[in-house]
Amino acid sequence: MTDNILEVEDLRVYYRTRQGHVKAVNGVSFGVRKGEVFGIVGESGSGKTTVAKALVRVVKPPCTIEGGKIKINGRDTLSLSEDDMRRIRWNTLSLIPQGSMNSLNPVMRVERQIADGIHTHDRSMSNRAIRQRIGELMGMVDLPSDTPRKFPHELSGGMKQRVCIAMAVALNPQLIIADEFTSALDVVVQRVVVQTLKKVIRGMDLSLISIGHNMGLQAQLVDRMAIVYGGRIAEIGKVSQIYSEPLHPYTKLLIGSVPSIETKRELKTIGGFPPSLLDPPPGCIFHPRCPKAMDLCKKETPECREIEPERFAACHLY
Repeated sequence: MTDNILEVEDLRVYYRTRQGHVKAVNGVSFGVRKGEVFGIVGESGSGKTTVAKALVRVVKPPCTIEGGKIKINGRDTLSLSEDDMRRIRWNTLSLIPQGSMNSLNPVMRVERQIADGIHTHDRSMSNRAIRQRIGELMGMVDLPSDTPRKFPHELSGGMKQRVCIAMAVALNPQLIIADEFTSALDVVVQRVVVQTLKKVIRGMDLSLISIGHNMGLQAQLVDRMAIVYGGRIAEIGKVSQIYSEPLHPYTKLLIGSVPSIETKRELKTIGGFPPSLLDPPPGCIFHPRCPKAMDLCKKETPECREIEPERFAACHLY
């Protein structure tokens, strides 16, 4: 038996183009435990958002899920029909999108948008029960009681993002995916939104996947973290272990590029450019930029394996 609510095995998601397949996600595997906050971190173009869309199964052509398994409570969602998957969305698995400005309909009041989502995924609720639930949700995310009657353009960026959080938890899902949910906000509002989300998931005992590129912000939120690069997992471990003793050279460089308010030091940069996922380099996909690359790294792709208890890395150094 496993206490994982989500298990991802060898997930492959490609974009079909005239030049060939862009391997945005290429053999990713990880698990999320019940009640855990799990982070997925990497630079732009590493495949983070593609993973999120695949988990909810909202990828659209030319993007296709080429293979692998996505198990929620032991049930492989990739084998489900669209109707069955619709029953899982919002009820078991929910998504907080990256941009609330683009996610909310500008000509519909907040109340109508939340109500439509609830009615689509749970037709058993009466209109009165839905209105009552919307009032409860506003309190959960610390929004004024008159917010449901407003249009999105009448709300600040932070308020719109909290509306998206309210929509995501409306039907008490077990797992929420937050896809760079603070990327469009300033640092002060980011903190408020993160604190709101932490309060909600703790109060409802939910699991959360937090996707982003801000290492410092993720460290304040997650329990375990997966570092991704070029569509592959580089390292997985507890956030405290990853920061104190990173295993993968890419992880070390990422942490070295984060400024500190406690110590004055020279910030490190990662030389070179991210790989082309249309024509990735042979062997380890990070080897052209890796300061510790060996001849073996140029020939063989390292497997992501357990190096220490609950520490996984895909590197020939181990």
